[in-house]
Amino acid sequence: MKFLKERFSKDLGIDLGTSNSLVYQKNKGIVVREPSVVAFNEKSKEVLAVGKKANKMIGRTPGSITAVKPMKDGVIADFDVTEKMLQSFINRINNRTRFFKPRIIVCIPSGATDVENKAVLDAALQAGSREAYLIEEAMAAAMGVGLPVQDPMGNMIVDIGGGSTDVAVISLGGIVISEVIRDGGNRMDTQIIQYIKKNYNLAIGERTAEELKKEIGTVSLTKSDASKEIRGRDLVKGLPKSINIRAEEIKEALQHPVENIINTIKMVLENTPPELSSDIINNGIILTGGGSLLRSIDERIQNEIEITVHATQKPLDSVAEGTGIALEEINTLKETLISSGY
Repeated sequence: MKFLKERFSKDLGIDLGTSNSLVYQKNKGIVVREPSVVAFNEKSKEVLAVGKKANKMIGRTPGSITAVKPMKDGVIADFDVTEKMLQSFINRINNRTRFFKPRIIVCIPSGATDVENKAVLDAALQAGSREAYLIEEAMAAAMGVGLPVQDPMGNMIVDIGGGSTDVAVISLGGIVISEVIRDGGNRMDTQIIQYIKKNYNLAIGERTAEELKKEIGTVSLTKSDASKEIRGRDLVKGLPKSINIRAEEIKEALQHPVENIINTIKMVLENTPPELSSDIINNGIILTGGGSLLRSIDERIQNEIEITVHATQKPLDSVAEGTGIALEEINTLKETLISSGY
């Protein structure tokens, strides 16, 4: 029976992110890439949509429908909704072989509490897995970008996600030192919203803020002439209004979260053992996660830390790819994974 389960079940690795969730299927790669959003009927609690369809409903639903993001700052904020989201993702892949429940590895931020870990494990088990394991995001990201994590050598990874930034030094298959802060892509969007509200008395939504960040957002030390027209609601008159926003203004809005990320990297480096610090100087810092796509953030970090920073080619996929590698090597990694039996 054990052989049949291993032969026919579709083992999955899940990057359960605050903004987006990715599912890696063993031997197939990334098969699900969806926003971490669930829409449900407020009265019946029936799930109406998950992922992209639910994301389109945010800010546009009638009173009877609620569209929510069940993850906050990289951890579960709403257990029941997270369970339903996971169940939806699992069923998409495993709908024809439900008798053979999958084995699942889910990513968590480094330093997550036991309560947070148990919430993720319970959600995975309730959603339909036969075995559930957790892997720290920094370790998964390092594996996903191809770092030699098992070697006696120091490697630093900085994973800027939607809800948090995970900074870690890895050696001999474990995390030597790490720090997680709640400054990521979502905090950057919030700072943009607050900046425009304060300076223009204009209310904009998360989607508009994210578009500004992606299209003209920068933290470059050189001046940018880029700009973008946006629409929102005038907070004085209550009417729709259009304004033009310059890239330099977005840079100003992003100063605080970017400085927090840089200061966290400095703090981790200050507490890293000297031998590993020497390795990091030689190898450089690896930058990944969706937030690493912000223009010039690698140059900004390199300029202030004075260590070479390497941006990865597929920053959005590195954590999910790492869970796939962990699935392949699960028997040798079980000592470093957190299991549902802890």
